[in-house]
Amino acid sequence: MKKLFMLLLLQGVLMAASLHEITIKDTKVPVVFEEGKYIPIVSMQLVFKNAGHLANTVDGLADMSAKLLNEGTKQEGSIGFATKLDAHAVDIGAHVGRESFVIEVSALKSEFDYAVDRLVELLKDPNYSKEALEQIKYQKLGWIKQKEADFDFIAGSALRELLFKGSTLARAYNGTTESIEALKLEDIQKFISTRLGYNNVMGVVGGDITLKEAQGYLEKLLTLLPKVESTDVETLNASNKKETVLLDKDTQQAYIFFGAPFNYSYKEPDQYKAKIAEYLLGGAGFGSRLMEEIRVKRGLTYGVYASLRRTKSVSYLSGYMQTKLSTQEEAKALIQTVVDDFVKEGITQKELDDTKKFLLGSEPLRTETLSQRLGRAYNDYYYERPLDFSSQQLEMIESVTLKEVNDFIKSHNELSDISFSIVTKK
Repeated sequence: MKKLFMLLLLQGVLMAASLHEITIKDTKVPVVFEEGKYIPIVSMQLVFKNAGHLANTVDGLADMSAKLLNEGTKQEGSIGFATKLDAHAVDIGAHVGRESFVIEVSALKSEFDYAVDRLVELLKDPNYSKEALEQIKYQKLGWIKQKEADFDFIAGSALRELLFKGSTLARAYNGTTESIEALKLEDIQKFISTRLGYNNVMGVVGGDITLKEAQGYLEKLLTLLPKVESTDVETLNASNKKETVLLDKDTQQAYIFFGAPFNYSYKEPDQYKAKIAEYLLGGAGFGSRLMEEIRVKRGLTYGVYASLRRTKSVSYLSGYMQTKLSTQEEAKALIQTVVDDFVKEGITQKELDDTKKFLLGSEPLRTETLSQRLGRAYNDYYYERPLDFSSQQLEMIESVTLKEVNDFIKSHNELSDISFSIVTKK
């Protein structure tokens, strides 16, 4: 185990992203960078904070803004712009998460200068046309219609509404038929112009490119952006009311989604303890408590999973499973029992030893690609951690004792305050 751990640390030293800054007007913009010459490809992301789903002023607005940026320039239109990109094997795209808005450009090293020039065109002349708006509305309305028969989506959305009543996270942040039909170009223009600013962004760059080249490209792009009001993401708390909502659908099985508060900040230095607890409760597949009790011992489902989500906006337990309608109540009760026992009794020494072996042994698989390492470095910066945080956590996983892990687990009895959202046939 010691030799393996030293190998992981060595790999982190030899292949690691680094943090830098560039000055754009009156702002120092952070840049996560890693040079890798083994494949002649370059990738660059512009990540805008607090510009994701939680920044919506209209349901679906952030996602629709990203979709419009994927429709090319107004001058050339979607097809014309895409044809130019395809001719040079260039990818330019925008997407959103709950907290962030991302614009990404990637290409062969020999074509990256051309790729950045095309992104400059896009930033200067987004396709703010009636035709583009109607196209993305048509696509989104079709997606919403499909989701009416997606019972996992329905149960998951209802769980968010139950856990985060009255907040943006409780809303249909991907959009509703009504909100999308009413959306105007002016709404998208305002979102982009007030959320995507040079003072609200960080660069994530990697591949066959030097730091100096990366800084030059970023300066070329970011000077095109306005200064915006930079705000922090809203902090939310999950409900501890232990509520259950049943959604009546024409289904042959029950879709059970469950969640509970997790009073734990993304800033805490002992994230490794949460990682171990998460793995053993519901993240380890057949090695988890939930899978062992509900599938292996009783055969009530093909799979049951749970995670301890820890973000800037919220920390909470989130899990899901499917089962027969006839075993719905038994499965629901078992979820509660397993979590209650987990919090009350903690884990065993064997479980801890097996978890250590897996988390340490599988570490190379989480850092073998450039995108994985850049993503990890970005997350460390975003969550206000040092860029070697993962290496520090590996050391802690190696040395943590059973008592320390169990003290952590037993201190979070709020995990037993479970709410359920179940799609079923009444």
